[in-house]
Amino acid sequence: MKKEIHPEYKEVVFLDTSSEFKFLTKSTMSSSETIKWEDGNEYPLVKIEVSSASHPFYTGKKLFVDTAGRVEKFNKRYKK
Repeated sequence: MKKEIHPEYKEVVFLDTSSEFKFLTKSTMSSSETIKWEDGNEYPLVKIEVSSASHPFYTGKKLFVDTAGRVEKFNKRYKK
């Protein structure tokens, strides 16, 4: 394997903004924001909109997520 071409694989905290659910895992994603985790260490914080705690398939609830007006953009583009 070539050295220095792969992204850094490190521990990251993901925060589901719709349900305030947090989980610690490893990822190549990075962020300028950090959060103090339960073990007392600080980890990069990556905010996500949907996780297993808020996804309709796992929760059984209907959830409408409109990210930055995607629906309006689509309707405007394909409106007859």
